[in-house]
Amino acid sequence: MPIFVSYNTQKEDFKMKRILLTLALILSAVGAYAADITPITDAFKKGNATAIQSQMDQEVDVALPGASKKANAADAVAMLNTFFNTNKPSGFNLLHHADKKENGFFVAKLPTAGKEFRVNITYRADGDKAIIQSIRIE
Repeated sequence: MPIFVSYNTQKEDFKMKRILLTLALILSAVGAYAADITPITDAFKKGNATAIQSQMDQEVDVALPGASKKANAADAVAMLNTFFNTNKPSGFNLLHHADKKENGFFVAKLPTAGKEFRVNITYRADGDKAIIQSIRIE
């Protein structure tokens, strides 16, 4: 009888190892699509749009209070810097973040001295880098 129990235990251990290995492979494949948004969130916390110029697509849809246009990276940075000059950020609180294959978006709250703004950013993934396609601050 002990030999039979030992055989079943080994068989179950093997099955469990296969399940865990399969799960690990699936999770690593899912994680491969995730782009790093940390440089973007850090730049918004500091109110430093210049820091994310290299993260912007060739054209970016920018919608700010009082201004909205499709802009190249340099114009988008200038618009954001103007916004940050009049609205100094005191933080940046990520509310929601989702990735789907090569695209993603996130929603955050941007508290400033005078008002709290809602920020929506969409991006495409280029490797592990998030390339901004649109910025909406309302």
